[in-house]
Amino acid sequence: MRQDILSVLKSKEASFSKGQRRIAQFILESYDKAAFMTANVLGKTVGISESTVVRFAVELGYDGYPSMQKALQEMVVNRLTAAQRIEVTNDRMVGQNVLTMVLQSDMEKLRQTGEMVDHAAFDAAVNAVLGAERVYILGVRSAAPLANFLGYYLNYMFQNVHILTASGASEMFEQIVGVNSRDAVIAFSFPRYSATTLKTAQYCHSTGATVIAVTDSKRSSLAQCSDHVLVAKSDMVSLVDSLVAPLSVVNALIVAIASKKEKELSKTFQELEHVWAEYNIYEKQEENG
Repeated sequence: MRQDILSVLKSKEASFSKGQRRIAQFILESYDKAAFMTANVLGKTVGISESTVVRFAVELGYDGYPSMQKALQEMVVNRLTAAQRIEVTNDRMVGQNVLTMVLQSDMEKLRQTGEMVDHAAFDAAVNAVLGAERVYILGVRSAAPLANFLGYYLNYMFQNVHILTASGASEMFEQIVGVNSRDAVIAFSFPRYSATTLKTAQYCHSTGATVIAVTDSKRSSLAQCSDHVLVAKSDMVSLVDSLVAPLSVVNALIVAIASKKEKELSKTFQELEHVWAEYNIYEKQEENG
């Protein structure tokens, strides 16, 4: 279903049974909480059976409750304020171990990312970076560490890498003056999506540059103005954005690009090892025995 679920609920409200109307009313009033409730919890909250909640989802046109919940979560996640995130997370953590919950959530996002990966888009992204005259890496706010991490390693492989992490639109545009069709732009954006990232990516795309989006959905605004989309599922953990899966995709990009430049990189790192040793960049490990 492509229509906003809240609009669907409002349009069909008159035809709902008494129990269904209670579900719809709760979702309309507290969609931020309903999106993260199981069918059982939602049923108990509004005073009806779990089976009634499941049937309600099917009658709305979904395959089942998980599909309806996913639609709710996708709609909600970009609307939540930081305060709402904390409240929702605290509700989800009741009776759970925080460390276990976060680890399990991250593993689930990695699993989902693995199932959704587009190998053709990944290979095209690698080739675009390899063939680019300049590489721009765009990530602001909580996505900035992803841009910096990728840029750190690409700087070993290429001479013309630009890391763009300024959150102000004017400063960002000043750094991309001259971007053209010979360049590649890797942009990161996850809920809550950055308007600066989107505007910059749209501009780069309009110049003919190859834009590679690393985002949580092919339906995100960033994906719509990109040539290649690498989907990496993210999640919100309280006020923190979980970026484990996106970082794994970044690691894969680095490894794939490095494998294509093996001979050049080998020479580069041989020279670097001499510099690191001469200037004691790393602690020396003493051999045991």
